[in-house]
Amino acid sequence: MSERIETGCCIAGGGPAGMMLGYLLARQGIDVTVLEKHADFLRDFRGDTVHPSTMQVLHELGLLEAFLKRPHQKTEQIALHLNGDTYDIVDFTHLPVAAKFVAFMPQWEFLDFLADEARKFPNFTLMMETRADELLVDEGRVCGVWASRGDRTLEIHSPLTVACDGRDSTLRPAAGLNLIEKGAPIDVLWFRLPREDHHGETQSLGYMKAGGFLVTLNRGDYWQCALVIRKGAEEMVRKQGLEAFRKRIAHLAPHLGDAAMAIASLDDVKALNVQVSRLECWWRKGFLAIGDAAHAMSPVGGVGINLALQDAIATARILEENLQVGSVPSAMLKTVQKRREWPAKITQSAQVFAHNRVVFPALDAEGELDVPWLIKLLDRVPMLRRLPARAIGLGPRPEHWRGD
Repeated sequence: MSERIETGCCIAGGGPAGMMLGYLLARQGIDVTVLEKHADFLRDFRGDTVHPSTMQVLHELGLLEAFLKRPHQKTEQIALHLNGDTYDIVDFTHLPVAAKFVAFMPQWEFLDFLADEARKFPNFTLMMETRADELLVDEGRVCGVWASRGDRTLEIHSPLTVACDGRDSTLRPAAGLNLIEKGAPIDVLWFRLPREDHHGETQSLGYMKAGGFLVTLNRGDYWQCALVIRKGAEEMVRKQGLEAFRKRIAHLAPHLGDAAMAIASLDDVKALNVQVSRLECWWRKGFLAIGDAAHAMSPVGGVGINLALQDAIATARILEENLQVGSVPSAMLKTVQKRREWPAKITQSAQVFAHNRVVFPALDAEGELDVPWLIKLLDRVPMLRRLPARAIGLGPRPEHWRGD
């Protein structure tokens, strides 16, 4: 026997896109149910970047002040260490937004914040430890999901089901949507290093030398680090052992050599399989995929979460009237894709370019790297640093909230 539930919108996945969409729909007075398969949001090495464009929407919603009370670190500028020299390349402080910086906040803090705000609305339901397993389909139209919660089977009916269940989406293949793989020549190894004041660095930085690329994100008392490796090279790195891994870090960022000794085991190093892919069509009758379920992004620029959140904002704004009356025509789902597909394509094209022309060549290089003329120009002309700040901090086609 299954338990039947009726809702105005069923969202599979309680990540950034799912929680933002759930909050915004509930704020609009729409009955919304968010399904999250885990018992909590506490998972390491999830994307922790909240971009100025997202914080601008929080400002427009009246939530920014409360959001910034949560633990976070600010990054106002980004520099690149290349061949041991420092080049300033990004400056967020001139952006025309309320928060002129990138906020690094543990993703569970951000998701808890959205959940707390959403629970203030009686028409919002968050079902933890609930997995969306299959689509409910009636005469070709998706009308909800089969879900499991412990030993209970739930039959959740809704005029719209939204897949926000990430790059390994369960519902996307169930909907029969075609995924286009763009390919990525790199993977990333995530780990933490203790951060000491004597390191002399406060901003988030990239370190590039022949043979490697390391990114360090300031998380207060530790650096969250991303070491770029060739696609499929994780097993080789682990076979080389812990000491070789520590030496690789010290080669790229000598001042972190002592900090690398804090890595007790390679079990502390987590691998991210980098994907760059997107759906050819994001929807079918009664169903829509957004965020990573629609377009998996590379970690280059840390913009994946930003794009997912922007998808959610656009979806809530575009579909509000249809969800209010409980009927969402396919033409409106197509409108959402048309609105958000172009930013995803532009961003992925830039990421693929960075993979192929900047990051991957550095992994194979020997001796000193050539410093790209653009990096030199950004360092020499401070005003030009505002351009990459817009590209990263706002992105193509930033969304706004004027709904209420």
